[in-house]
Amino acid sequence: MSTIEARLSDLGITLPEAAAPAANYVPFVRTGNQLFISGQLPMENGKLKVTGKLGGDLAIEDGKAAAKLCAINLLAQAKAATGDLDKVTRLVKIVGFVNSTADFGDQPQVINGASDFLVEAMGDKGRHARSAVSAASLPFGAAVEIEAIFEIAD
Repeated sequence: MSTIEARLSDLGITLPEAAAPAANYVPFVRTGNQLFISGQLPMENGKLKVTGKLGGDLAIEDGKAAAKLCAINLLAQAKAATGDLDKVTRLVKIVGFVNSTADFGDQPQVINGASDFLVEAMGDKGRHARSAVSAASLPFGAAVEIEAIFEIAD
């Protein structure tokens, strides 16, 4: 069991199977020592768990929970890509998209749900650069979508 998976176990989290793409793209691309993970939705047990708009029918806590699920799915994709999360040397960047109303301005708070979790799961190598932006809508009505760039060992 990798160090990250041991931390996840301590947190009571088991990584799901990595989700298959929903359209014409691949779930991840490795180039050199970088691993690019396509946008992940707040899926749980194979189903979209959190839908709706922040600033409308969803509260910040709902968005943070959705962002955490996206982060769990990012790690699942990283494991599928590398076979072993110990090959992940650091999380470089995440980009978080928040399905929100035009006047909603707390995108950073929502994406903290992913950032806080990733640091908790990965320690210092989970500290990352990021963007947190609003979107008028997201695939399937998802509340949040997050993509990531990881650095991996050869």
